[in-house]
Amino acid sequence: MKYKVLLQSIFAFFLLCAMVAVTEEPKEILLWPNGAPGSEGKTAPQKTRVTNEGDIVISSVHKPSLTPYLPNPGNATGTAIIIAPGGGHSELWISHEGYSPAKWFRDHGIAAFVLKYRLARDTNSTYTVDKEEVTDIQRAIRLVRTRAKEWGIDTAKIGVMGFSAGGELAALAAMRYTAKDQNVKDAIDSESDKPDFQCLIYPGNIHRLTVGPGAPPVFIAGGYKDRKDISEGVAQLYLKYKEAGVPAELHIYSSVGHGFGIRETNKGSFTEWPAQVQLWLVDNGFLKEIKK
Repeated sequence: MKYKVLLQSIFAFFLLCAMVAVTEEPKEILLWPNGAPGSEGKTAPQKTRVTNEGDIVISSVHKPSLTPYLPNPGNATGTAIIIAPGGGHSELWISHEGYSPAKWFRDHGIAAFVLKYRLARDTNSTYTVDKEEVTDIQRAIRLVRTRAKEWGIDTAKIGVMGFSAGGELAALAAMRYTAKDQNVKDAIDSESDKPDFQCLIYPGNIHRLTVGPGAPPVFIAGGYKDRKDISEGVAQLYLKYKEAGVPAELHIYSSVGHGFGIRETNKGSFTEWPAQVQLWLVDNGFLKEIKK
């Protein structure tokens, strides 16, 4: 009997801890509170699974959103990053390529926003990368600009970061931007969706990315042990930016392959990539100093 009571107490304790953790997490902000264009009539609930390694993976996204991770005002730099997790456009590996990086940047004074975007290759999906997915990240950039004053963000220091498929999406946002348009009725859509900088972490489908002279500066990172189209593609992508005269920085880590993101179990030089992004932001004028 005592053993049963002890087990119940332990269970209650861990349940309480889980509830506290959930309540401490920031709340999602829908990109379109009244429903996203192109998602009309789609009512299937979001799906969430957890891998054996503890990664949270999401699919069936019909209500695209941002989850804000805002730094303490005393530590805030005014810089912001919108983070697009990867997952092959069929799901979102949202913990090690979303929440964990967002927390790292928040703790270093950079506002971070995890983007939950619709998925073109999810089961029976009617969405496309070039329409709904790009529209989601563009709307996210505009939303952050609209609320920049409220969140203590400099509207000229809002960038995008993407991992794998999310890296492709971030790069597309940096290619297909529109200027501010006061004639648009929607206050959010009237803002410019051009990112001020881009961070592409082992981006996918590199062959389809083009670079124009007006592209924002780029930080590119990947693993030597990744598949050929990415491990060699990131170097080719760097040369595209170099040829276009766009400031670019490239890191290829010798000891790692695809999908490293940020995990507690990561070991090696590649774990320094967030700090190297931070230094790159200083070099390019998006941070005045390193926030410890």
